[in-house]
Amino acid sequence: MGLWTLLEGFLLLANALAILNEDRFLAPRGWSFSEFSVGKTKSFKGQIVGLIYATQYLRFPLILLNSLCVVIKLVSG
Repeated sequence: MGLWTLLEGFLLLANALAILNEDRFLAPRGWSFSEFSVGKTKSFKGQIVGLIYATQYLRFPLILLNSLCVVIKLVSG
């Protein structure tokens, strides 16, 4: 496994986190961002919820990275 494969894996993970819907998936399971107060954000669950919301706010850079990845795959074969 090379560095490029590892980076593609992280990109796929970021894509998976970015498409999670709060109303349908996160809130019924107790993973809503509104449930965490200032003190609870230091917990592991709070850190994961923060990571999910960070990837959702960075959708435009993810689109650019996905496009770049597709172009590189088309050129390199």
